[in-house]
Amino acid sequence: MTAPSVDDLTPARIVTELDRYVVGQGAAKRAVAVAIRNRWRRMRLAPDLREEVTPKNILLVGPTGVGKTEIARRIAGLIRAPFVKVEATKYTEVGYVGRDVESIVRDLVEASMALVRAESRVAVEAKARDAAEERVLDALLPGSRPTDPSLDPFGFARAAAPTPSAAPDGAATRARLRERLRAGALDDRDVDVQVEEGGQALGNVFGAPGLEAAGLDLSSLLEKMGPGRKKTRRMKVPEALSVLVAQEADKLLDRDAVAAEAVRRAEQTGIVFLDELDKVAGRRTAGGADVSREGVQRDLLPLVEGTTVATRHGPVRTEHVLFIAAGAFHVSKPSDLMPELQGRFPIRVQLEPLTEADFVRILEEPKNALVKQYAALLGAEDVRLTFTPDGVRELARVAATANATHENIGARRLATVLERTVEEVAFDAPSLAGTEVVVDAAFVRRRTSALLADEDLARYVL
Repeated sequence: MTAPSVDDLTPARIVTELDRYVVGQGAAKRAVAVAIRNRWRRMRLAPDLREEVTPKNILLVGPTGVGKTEIARRIAGLIRAPFVKVEATKYTEVGYVGRDVESIVRDLVEASMALVRAESRVAVEAKARDAAEERVLDALLPGSRPTDPSLDPFGFARAAAPTPSAAPDGAATRARLRERLRAGALDDRDVDVQVEEGGQALGNVFGAPGLEAAGLDLSSLLEKMGPGRKKTRRMKVPEALSVLVAQEADKLLDRDAVAAEAVRRAEQTGIVFLDELDKVAGRRTAGGADVSREGVQRDLLPLVEGTTVATRHGPVRTEHVLFIAAGAFHVSKPSDLMPELQGRFPIRVQLEPLTEADFVRILEEPKNALVKQYAALLGAEDVRLTFTPDGVRELARVAATANATHENIGARRLATVLERTVEEVAFDAPSLAGTEVVVDAAFVRRRTSALLADEDLARYVL
């Protein structure tokens, strides 16, 4: 199934696409769908009005395992816009050891660069493939590439009569080999190709965030100081073609134009999903590590309000970046966030805890439902794993009971219950080839009867 175009991503279509993977949480889906569509609407406004329309950031509040992160994952695969998902706990206040929040914007620009580069490669793919084929043919048949006989090896005109650099029979052999290459007859051959390696390794060692913030990009400087190193690698012909096509396409791209477009997209259509925001919501009287947590909030505030961040591809403004934050807020509350930061997330959506009926739907309805995954995995061993309706309901009941009596981890509990249920079958699968295993309610009860007891005992055992 092809991904829908940007113009076709109406709010209803976005919710429909999310319904294929996420059960329930209609309010969260609608809020995200409207925010995504507003990005499309804003780009169709007059330039003067477009600059005045800022995104309405969203705060998703709900217990763990109810679908907050899954919504973000599916949105990332659905839209054609720069998107990054980050955890707030990975960042520290400026002055502490760790990543500073401005690296979020740099990651967003890199995601935008990858997106624009992939789209730009399509336009030059034909030329890049021809050049890559020539390099593979050079490896398969060295010395067979014809050259211009009117030029010497250094590119200057010859004084004497030209002599062909490749014999006619060599050119014919190369032409026949090219036909076999395009027909796939050489896919099992190994070739030695020279792969270019840029100066990224040294750039990553010396390219500290502080230097990048000051406008110094050592990786780019090292790359411009000299040609990239070349390393000979042995690989199959299809893999060699893939690697060489990417290299040849990059040579044909206008790097400055790609960087400029990537920065523009990051600024105008970029989306940041900020997970675990509740973990940095420290109380006003807290001390120790909580000081750094509140500092993260202070550092996040300029990004969400709108500021300019220096990146290796140029300065990036964040006024029009959409921020979607999420958190369980079990210990803290949204009101524990800084008032200024709260105000920058005007749309607040409460996600509902999952019920036993939701668990049944999660096991059966999504395209990537767990029971379908386990059936497919054991199908690789020629074992037919069948889940009956009462078996699915029993799996949901056990998961809901475990969540109610112990820590509520939402839909993640289903993976624990299912793993316990099919563990023995998965272990014995090689010897069960050609048989069918039916998972009904009795089967689930037998395999999970000790699960709740084991979890209860685990509270007292170190």
